[in-house]
Amino acid sequence: MAKKKKREVTKKVAPKEKVEKETKMEEEKVSKKIEKKDSVENTSKKQVREERAKKAKRKSFVSALFTTFLIAVISSVSLYPLFKSTKFGLDLQGGFEILYKVESIDGEKVTSDMINSTYKIINRRIDILGVSEPEISIEGNNIRVQLAGVTDEKEAKSTLSKMANLTFRNGKDELLMGAEVLSSKGVKVINDENNVGKYALHLDIADIDTFHEKTETVRKAGDVMVIWLDFEEGVDSYEKQKDTCGADSSSHCLSAASIQGELTGNSVSLTTRDGFPYEEASTLAELINNGSLPTKLSEISSRTVNASFGEDALEKTFVAGIIGIAAIMLVLIFIYHFSGFVASVGIVVYTALVFLFFNLIGGRLTLPSIAAVVIGIGMAVDACIISFSRIKEELRNKQTLEDAFKKGNKNSLSSIMDSNITTFIACLILFIFGESSVKGFATMFIISIVVTLFVMVIIMRLLLGMFVKSGIFENKYRAFLGIKNLEKKSIFEKISFTKWCPRLTVLTLILLVLGGIYFSQNGFNLGIDFKGGSSISLSSSSELSVEEVRKDIEELGYSIDKIESIDENSIYLTVSDIFEAKDNDKVETYFAEKYEDTTTSIGAVSNIVKKQLLENAIKSLIYACIGLIIYVSLRFTFSYGISSIVALTHDVLVVVICFSIFKLEVTTIFIAAILSIVGYSINNTIVTFDRARENKEKLYKNKIKSLEELKNLVDVTLKEVINRSLLTSFTTLLPVLSLIFLGSHEIINFNYALLIGLLAGTYSSLFIALYIWYLFEKRRIGKPEKKKWYEVDTKDDIEELKVKGINC
Repeated sequence: MAKKKKREVTKKVAPKEKVEKETKMEEEKVSKKIEKKDSVENTSKKQVREERAKKAKRKSFVSALFTTFLIAVISSVSLYPLFKSTKFGLDLQGGFEILYKVESIDGEKVTSDMINSTYKIINRRIDILGVSEPEISIEGNNIRVQLAGVTDEKEAKSTLSKMANLTFRNGKDELLMGAEVLSSKGVKVINDENNVGKYALHLDIADIDTFHEKTETVRKAGDVMVIWLDFEEGVDSYEKQKDTCGADSSSHCLSAASIQGELTGNSVSLTTRDGFPYEEASTLAELINNGSLPTKLSEISSRTVNASFGEDALEKTFVAGIIGIAAIMLVLIFIYHFSGFVASVGIVVYTALVFLFFNLIGGRLTLPSIAAVVIGIGMAVDACIISFSRIKEELRNKQTLEDAFKKGNKNSLSSIMDSNITTFIACLILFIFGESSVKGFATMFIISIVVTLFVMVIIMRLLLGMFVKSGIFENKYRAFLGIKNLEKKSIFEKISFTKWCPRLTVLTLILLVLGGIYFSQNGFNLGIDFKGGSSISLSSSSELSVEEVRKDIEELGYSIDKIESIDENSIYLTVSDIFEAKDNDKVETYFAEKYEDTTTSIGAVSNIVKKQLLENAIKSLIYACIGLIIYVSLRFTFSYGISSIVALTHDVLVVVICFSIFKLEVTTIFIAAILSIVGYSINNTIVTFDRARENKEKLYKNKIKSLEELKNLVDVTLKEVINRSLLTSFTTLLPVLSLIFLGSHEIINFNYALLIGLLAGTYSSLFIALYIWYLFEKRRIGKPEKKKWYEVDTKDDIEELKVKGINC
């Protein structure tokens, strides 16, 4: 019975356990389903987030790409109209140029006031010629006049050199007296006693009797005394011009004044009934003084440039510039890939902005100016290379792309700013002390520096920053910056520069001494700008033979200094004779009759200009060196400044010696080349010094304790900057080489000087400048570091905060 009950219990319990087991299994199944569902949902959400992130990246990338292309298209499209709207100089448009020496008629010393007054009267005379936008510049005691578009040389010379003729006439155009009655003290502006807030003219009189007699006649007759400059009989008339007298700059009538009071001494005041406004009185005083100025103009040099010859030079230089720029872009894209592409867009923007600002200031484009644009592009690329090099370094330090981009740009900023500021200083000196064509070069170079900082430091970084933030290039360093292997070391890694620098310096010194000896014996191959003479440029539709033209010149009776063929249709030659107008006519007529469709461009330079040009060059170089020493010493230390000047002196000497050895012609543009080298070569030197200063702080906290530490500092610095320096120099050389092989013959020696100077500058910044600094610092090992002028010594403040027994 018990067994039966037990069996019944078992039968009753078994289904319950089964149910529980089945329930548990069901629960596990449901749980697994829920987990699976949650997993699917989480995976789906993750995929959605990832997909959204990808879409955001693509959208950000497309937005940045669209912005970049839009800027590139706008800049590219605007280039041609900007270039077409640019004013061309004499060498590109054709016209007439003449250089005058201002001399005193009475033998007195020529003052700056006399030169300025002569400048103003020449400017007034150019209005008579009907020349638009002339270029007149004061160069010491000389005045250079460039008249683009003028073809009648004789008329221009006659009008410009003629003395101003000041006369006093009555209202009926009857002559009363000339400028001889006035004293050499001239006319001054004074307050008008009868009209408060108005002005009158004070005249000092030399011939008191004549002036008293004539003015009394006018006063008693109730007439006016009309002051004329270059009155023309039968053309000028007060009756016709009284409404415009004194108001129209093209009118010969300066003023119609009433006489106030009888002459009682050796002076008199002139005014109108209501008095003169100050500006009108001041202008009138200047014009009267111009008319009575005791100066004469002696012609130093002159030249006529044919427009077709200028257009040919423009076309060659423009094509060479485009090819040089394209070569730089290809190199940047090849090395830096996508970043190189963005940098290329920056170059297009840079070029457009340079021409825009140049046009806004009314600049006149010349051959040296075009060269300045192309060389300036090389400097703009330098800013990119410095930034890219620093970003690469940060990526090799295991930084993310975004962090590397921020830190790399921040670390490169001081190098870029310092190098461009030093170049700006050299260009400013070039502008202040240079001559007309040199000033044009300097103006374009200064604009290039400002635009470089705006485009390459601001615009380009903003564009690249947009691509970095998009995240598209994260871990794609090769596509973004052309980095194949982050662990790859430089080929210069195992070289000990401190071992080789002394040997290279000694070798360089020996070569410079030998070159200096050669130069002292043979000197320069001076062009006509320095030794005097005349230049003749022939361009013909038919082929021109050098030997045939040589015979032609000898037949004309002139002595040839140099003759060379530019191409089969163009020949350039110089003669020792200084041409006058009759010589120009003789040569032009001869070649026009002998050769079909021949154009002749003739220039003449007196050797009077030689001394001033040499003084100008030496003065400019000295001032440039002083300016650079001051800036570098303030920005770094004095040892850096001296080392920079030693390197720059090396660069200049190398160019001078090479020009002497290879007999390259030295003309006025050579001065611009030398000063350009001074400005450009400092870039690499400053970048090198900037890295040395940074490493000194980073490695040794600005305290070098041993010679080994100093040697290591030099080696580390050179290994870090040598790749960038070589790449920068290579890209800068591309447009220079393009200009040498494809550009205009007129600036070939200028480009040679830049080529030699760039090579010398790269060498000196790496192996001379830093080694000279090393020799200075070697003597200071163990000595306390001097504070810079802007640093504050906080040692005393710290001592005051220490309390004995608490923090001591």
